[in-house]
Amino acid sequence: MSVEVSWFSALCDDDYEYLGVHQPELKSSWQHCAEITRSADTKGYDSILLPSGYQLGIDSVAFAAGMATLTEQIRMLLAVRCGELCVPQMARQLATLDQMLGGRLTVNIISSDVPGETLSSPARYQRTREVMASLRMLLDGKPISARGEFVNLDVEPPNARTVSGRSPLFYFGGLSENARDVAAEAADVYLMWPDKLATVASLLTDMRVRAANYSRALRFGYRVHVIVREKEGEAIDASRRLLSRLDADEGKKIRSQSLDSQSVGVRAQGQLREEADADGFVEENLWTGIGRARSGCGAAVVGDPDQVLQKLLQYEAMGIDAFILSGYPHLDECDLFARYVLPNLDHSRLEGS
Repeated sequence: MSVEVSWFSALCDDDYEYLGVHQPELKSSWQHCAEITRSADTKGYDSILLPSGYQLGIDSVAFAAGMATLTEQIRMLLAVRCGELCVPQMARQLATLDQMLGGRLTVNIISSDVPGETLSSPARYQRTREVMASLRMLLDGKPISARGEFVNLDVEPPNARTVSGRSPLFYFGGLSENARDVAAEAADVYLMWPDKLATVASLLTDMRVRAANYSRALRFGYRVHVIVREKEGEAIDASRRLLSRLDADEGKKIRSQSLDSQSVGVRAQGQLREEADADGFVEENLWTGIGRARSGCGAAVVGDPDQVLQKLLQYEAMGIDAFILSGYPHLDECDLFARYVLPNLDHSRLEGS
């Protein structure tokens, strides 16, 4: 089975040589993030995640448009936040981007508060459910007549159409009951953050049952950092170096910046750190130290090329077929993973939905 292997472009101001130590050349900017994206394109990654955060870094949609003619093969996994645009305009924008990319667009749906507002979790996920359903119909070229709590409109699909004439794949993640139910009903690929193998297996089982209740089947994606070196000791040394200048207060500040810093998933990453050993490892080759200065995905697969490969193959054997990877600094680790591990993974670019 082929898997999808993606890298990460640090639009959200998440790039460091030393975690928590901000360097001007690694800040989110057009030049820096474009360099990461072009590097991932030339090194053979299938896709690149373009994250989105209002307080953090540059805009994902504008960036994707700028990269359309500067990349050749790589897909843009574009993060968009529900509620920030009305659905018809979002559909037209995404269809236009897909045209610019020649069909190389996938979409990471984020169920986030709009800057300046706070919705309860049930209300926020209800908005996400309505947005995803209506957005998919419009991108499929179908008119909608929606009478929801948040999406209430009658509209024809935009004249702008995707290359395939269908909606791009929707990637979506979340651990809460509300998030899982929305994913089961409306997502194509359910994304999860790092956890112990047994916990991952339990989550996969749960999501398969939930999707079946909607007469659907999900694909599964895994978002994790990587630290790969020629020898295991060198990889562990690199993980220690990454944390060697971290100030605890600065780490706490970074963790609190995201709008979803108190979500169920973020709390689970914190719990994972608490279960780790003195060196930050919660199980073989899974290191939680990154979460000390990051809200969200907070663990890394650490080891030599064979150890990292075998860990990913374990996830693949469980049913995960999309990996969204990153490492610090992103340009350097992008090259190391491409050199040591990527050629040994059976991966290929996905066809449309």
